[in-house]
Parts: sequence; structure tokens; C-alpha cells
Amino acid sequence: MIEGDLPTHLPLRRRPSLFPKVRSRSNKTPNDMERKIARPGVRGVGWLPDEEGKDVFVVGLDTPNTMVEGTAYQKSTRRKSRASFSGFSHAMSDLRAFPRRIASQRRKPLATLDNTFRNDIDYLHYNTPSPGKVSVEDFPAWEEEPHSPLKAPGWLRRCMSTTFRHRRQTLDTPSRPATALWYPPTLPETGTSGAAARAAAAAQNEIQDCLRKAKKERLERMVRGDAESGVGVGVDSRPGEIETSITRRDPFRELPNELFIHILSHLDAQSLVRSELVSRQWYSPASDPLVWKKIFYRDFRQALTIPENSSDFQAGQGLGNEQADQDWKQMWKVRKALHQRWTDSHAAAIYLEGHYDSVYCVQFDEDKILTGSRDRTIRIWDARTFKCTRILGVPSRSTPIALSPLANNSGCHPFTKLVSQQYRIEPESTGKTLLYHVGSILCLQYDDALMITGSSDCSCIMWDIQQDWKPIRRVQYHNAGVLDICFDRKYVVSCSKDTTVCLWDRQTGELLHRLTGHRGPVNAVQLRGNLVVSASGDGVAKLWNLLSGNCIKEFPSKDRGMACVEFSLDSLTIFAGGNDQVIYQFDASSGELLREFKGHCGLVRSLHLDSANGRVVSGSYDTSVRAYDVRTGLPIVEFTGWTTSWILSAKLDYRRIIATSQDSRVVVIDFGHDLPGMEILERQYRPSIKSSSHSVEHLQKIL
Repeated sequence: MIEGDLPTHLPLRRRPSLFPKVRSRSNKTPNDMERKIARPGVRGVGWLPDEEGKDVFVVGLDTPNTMVEGTAYQKSTRRKSRASFSGFSHAMSDLRAFPRRIASQRRKPLATLDNTFRNDIDYLHYNTPSPGKVSVEDFPAWEEEPHSPLKAPGWLRRCMSTTFRHRRQTLDTPSRPATALWYPPTLPETGTSGAAARAAAAAQNEIQDCLRKAKKERLERMVRGDAESGVGVGVDSRPGEIETSITRRDPFRELPNELFIHILSHLDAQSLVRSELVSRQWYSPASDPLVWKKIFYRDFRQALTIPENSSDFQAGQGLGNEQADQDWKQMWKVRKALHQRWTDSHAAAIYLEGHYDSVYCVQFDEDKILTGSRDRTIRIWDARTFKCTRILGVPSRSTPIALSPLANNSGCHPFTKLVSQQYRIEPESTGKTLLYHVGSILCLQYDDALMITGSSDCSCIMWDIQQDWKPIRRVQYHNAGVLDICFDRKYVVSCSKDTTVCLWDRQTGELLHRLTGHRGPVNAVQLRGNLVVSASGDGVAKLWNLLSGNCIKEFPSKDRGMACVEFSLDSLTIFAGGNDQVIYQFDASSGELLREFKGHCGLVRSLHLDSANGRVVSGSYDTSVRAYDVRTGLPIVEFTGWTTSWILSAKLDYRRIIATSQDSRVVVIDFGHDLPGMEILERQYRPSIKSSSHSVEHLQKIL
């Protein structure tokens, strides 16, 4: 080691922040060894007498060119420290005595002077051991007695007895300047106003600053050492302390507007709203109707495979229309609010009263609601005002049945109840031939041009909607009541209590096939392309091929008969329910039972699948209406006791559920009632038409 040079690192085993003050010695004359160590030209630390004859502790460095004066510490008399910090006035003396107490508890056996003295001299000067060993020539005082067994002086033994291994040093230890010594912080003699605490805090802050600077330097060296691959580059937990050269560019200015809009269209709605707040330049592309149109369709439109010639898609989907000035952002907000109402079961109950007896069937779209009753009539209701606009057929009785009062609903309650009483509507003449049903209307279906009804009089009547609901023809291929009917652009399928399924031509009414195989009444049928599924009271659902007339697969229930069936638009899934109070979901290709929907306490009388929104609704004899999520099988809403008798039919679309009951009521469970902006979700929206969410004078509110 060259005289006058100091290493720039600290030993790994030392803690520079806690330099102990040397234990006070008894008043005696310094020995010869201490004087030899402190002589000029040698790195010296020891006790020397001052001008008044008192011993002082001196730390200094004497080099040929520079003389750095040492710091003298006055020897203090040793006294017993307090047992605890019982008062602030004695806190400074207790803190000064703390290193002495530590030293007395951590005694170690002394090594030989040849090794220990060199290491401790390096420690006291905050040096790291140099690559070469320190020669004896650096300490001339040792040469006078080379053979005598020298011992370290008392002050050195006390320093050596203090260990700092309780806090291991790391590579982050701050380096000390090589031009001068670094002196440990000293506690003030009088510190009644918090001087000691401030001094300790200042020392700790200085150490932390050194650690952060050393960490920054180490990271910079690592980056410079392997800048190509980046292997070993650390990540600082405080990124603000290290400057990073990240190039930030505004994509709105760098990219074409079309590409920027395309990127924004892949965001979700919440992120897109936040993008509008970035700047004025971002607001315009983030509010573009094309962007919100893609987000709206992605969130609320399902990918559907509609079979060829299908006509069973009249219920509203809530997707609006494709007009040029469509506000897609507002549509998304309204649809989101509507979805939240479904989640919260927040709906209004609107009761349609007008039929004289039980209502067996219902079908509706955004403009009208059609119901068929045991009173032998079909009623047409306005879907916005809930007025009965037409009656087809002659009522079987002149007075309605007595209605039971609506009790308090169990479970979910409607936030409002409205009643539309339409008993005084006179039925219209159906023509000179008096072509109407003479039995109960058990089933009906319609599309944009044709309506077909089935009755307990064993016949079906075809009605021309475009010619003011004019009856076209009557067909009769069954020997018992027609329980269900469905059709597309080519075929009509009907089922009956006579256990048969009939297939006939829509244009001519000619019978094409009679499907036999069920052993009980066929209660429901569904048509998809060349496939027909039927559900029977014998407890089996059958899948038929219309071209061959053969049954290709069966789907049995676990117990008792089936009363209703639904066939998905993609012809992949079959839903069936019945007397065992369970709704079954089957795979149409393999016949495997995929899922069971449970919750009803009575016979499941009706099913309807809304493929566009992924929901299936069921009505039961337990007076409840339930809706389930098709994807997960979890229940969405449950309405029990909203009618006073059995639920005979239930259908749904994106905003409402309409159910018919044996008590002659029709209940409209409307989630969009009084929701602003609902009209823009309609397929044939016209600004002049008021939505049903507005108040209607003829509706009576039930308090």
C-alpha cells in the first residue's frame, strides 16, 4: 500500500453508519506503543497528551505533501449508564454509552498483532484490503522490538471487540473520497431540543443517498458492459431516479387517421371513453360512429347461423337499424343500462286484460303482441301503447271470468304495475264464409306475411297478414286438437294429441308426410331446415329427417313426459322440459345430455330460446317465470307470483318477457320501461313514434 493512498471501497463486513465511540479509559499516561503509532509519517490513531497534559484521542494522516489534522476527542470519565430512556434530558448520555455496552457484550479473543492490527487500521480508515499485503515497513514502530510478543493496546482491543456482523454490507456500500478521512457523526453534548434525533436522521439520509448513487452507478456499468443483449440489466424499483431514454410519440400524429380509428375499434368501451379524454385531437376519432358501431356489435350481437328458409326470427334483437345518422355510442349506453336491469331483475309489470278465459299462446315483436285464448279468439295488441287493436274470431262467452286480485309478489317485485283493460273491443267480421275457429286457440305462429293458428277443433287456419289478416284456408290433418305448430318459407309442421306429426306444404296446404312413432300426445315441435324435433308425453324427444320421414335420434327424459321443446337456430342444441320439473339441454348431433336447468317446482309448460342474446325462458305451473344463461346454465331472473295461476306460455326478446296465464291475464315483464332512449334500439325506429316507456293515459296504475 502506498503511503497517502486510500481505497475507495468499504470492507463488506463493516457498517460505516455505526462507528462506535471508543470506550473511555482511566486517567493514566499513554503507553509507548500508543505514542509510537501516533508519530508523524505513520497512519496513526491513539491517545496523546495535549498542551494542558490531558489525554486526547487523535485520528489523523500525515503524508509528505499534505498534513490533515486529526480530530481530537476529549476523554470522558466513565459512569454507569441508565437502565432505560426514562427522561429526555438523559437521552444523549444513554446514546453515547450504547456503543460501550455493545462492546462489552461482544468480546472476541485477540489475534496476533501482525494480522489484527493491520485489519483494524484499515477498518478505522474505511479501507478495503488491497490486493497486496501491508508490509511491516509501513509501521516503523514495530521494528524496534521484532522478537517481543507485542499486544494490541487497550483502545484497540476495545475497538476489536465490537462487531458489526448484524448488518452485512453489500456492493451498494458508498465509497469514501480518497483525499481525506471521513469522520463518524458525533452526538452533541447538550441535546434537549431534538439535536440528537436530527443528527441521526441526517446521517441516515446521507447513507441512503450514497446507496442510491452506488446502485445507479452499478446499473449504468451493467448496461455499458452488455448493451447488445441486455442480459443482467436490473430494474430499479424507483424508475424516477434513473433516467430512461424512451421515445414517446403520439399515434394520432404519426399514423393515418383510418389506421388510428381501426386501432381504437379494438378497445373496450371503457378504454375508448378514456381515450376521448386524452386530448382534443383524440376526441374526434375516439367518438367516430364506426368505432362505436364495432364495439356495440362486439358486445351485444351474437354470431348466429340462421338456417335457410327460416322465418322464426321476428322478435326484436335490440340492434337498431343501419341508418347513416345512427348514434352508436348512445345505443351502447342504452343497451348497457338495459343489460344492468336484467342483472338486477329491475322490471315493470304491465297486465293486458281482455280475454274472457285462459290464454294458451303468445308471440310478439317490436310492434305487436298476438295472443290466443280458450275463448276462441286471437287478440292483436299494440306493443307500445298496449291497446287491443283487433280481435279475430267470435268469443265463446259474453262475460269474462272473475279475476283474482294480484297478491304481493314473492321474490322480485316490479318497480311499477300497470293494467290495460280492453274488454269493450268488438270482434271484427272475418268474412262471409265465417272462417274462424270453433274451439280453443291452442297455438299460433306468424312471420311478416302469414299467420297459422291451431285449435282444439282439430284444424289449422292460415291468415294473410298483408291483406288485413284475411283468412286464406283451413286445413285438417289431425284427429285431435292441434297442440303446436311451426313453419318456415317452405314447410309447415303441426303436432296433435293423436300422437302424430304432420308435414305439409306452405303454399298449397298439401300433406307431405305423417310422422309416427310417439306413444303419447305430441305437445311441441320445432323446425330447422330439414330437421324437426318433437316432444311427447311419453317422455321422449325425437329428431326427424323431413326428406326421409325417419327418426334419426331420441332424447329421453329421466322421469315422466315432456311438454315443451326448443331447437337452436344453428341446429346444434335441443332444450326440452316437462313434468319432472327439469329443463334438459341435449347435443343434437351426439344425443348427449349437456346440462340440466333446475329451479321449478312444477311442470315446465313452456320454453323459448333467444339465440340472439343467449337466454332461454321457461314458464311453469308453479306460477313462476325463469330465465337462464345458455352459455353457463346459471339463472338470470326469476319472477314468481306475478300471475295468480299457471303459466301456459312464455316468450322473450332483448328487453321483455311476455307470459300468459290460466287466469286470462297476459303479463308483460318490461325491463326497458321508462328507460330513456329505448326507442333507438328498435329495428324500425322512427323518431315520431313514442316508446312504451312513456306514460299512456289508458293504463291504470296499481298502487
